[in-house]
Amino acid sequence: MRPGLPRFLIQAKAQADVRGLVQSRLMFTGIEHFAIASPDPKRLADWYVSTLAFRINFEYDGNYFVKAPNGAVIEIIPSQGERGDNAMKTPGMRHIAISVENFDSAAKELEARKVTFVGQPFENQGNRLVFFEDADGNLVHLIERRRPLPD
Repeated sequence: MRPGLPRFLIQAKAQADVRGLVQSRLMFTGIEHFAIASPDPKRLADWYVSTLAFRINFEYDGNYFVKAPNGAVIEIIPSQGERGDNAMKTPGMRHIAISVENFDSAAKELEARKVTFVGQPFENQGNRLVFFEDADGNLVHLIERRRPLPD
C-alpha cells in the first residue's frame, strides 16, 4: 500500500486498471481480413475458389472477398504500379498458411490442380509444410500441425 493514500482509493485505482485491461482486450477482437493487391482481382479470387475451396462471399467495385472453409477472409483488391520483390525473406507479408488435416492428400490435390510448388515438402518441429504460389505468384503453404499453437 502506498503511504498517504486511503485504502479505498488504492482499491478503486486497482479496479480501474483491471477494467482498462478488460476493455482493451475487448476492443481488439482479431483479424477480420487481410488484403492482396492483384492486377486481376477476379482471376485471383477464382483461383482461391477453384484451388483451395474458398468462396467469394462479397464483391464491390472490383474488390473480392474470398472466405476459407474455416472462416478466414482475404480481400483481393485492384493493384496499382509494379510488383516489388517477392522472395521468402524480403520485408513485408511473406506467405499465407493453409491448414490441412491430411497433408499427403492435400498436396496431391494441389499437384493435380497444377499449382507451382516452391521447393519440396518438409517437416519443421513435427509440422508438415510445402510452399507454392497462387495465380499471382504470392507465396502460400500447406501446413499440417502435429499439435495446435498455444493460445
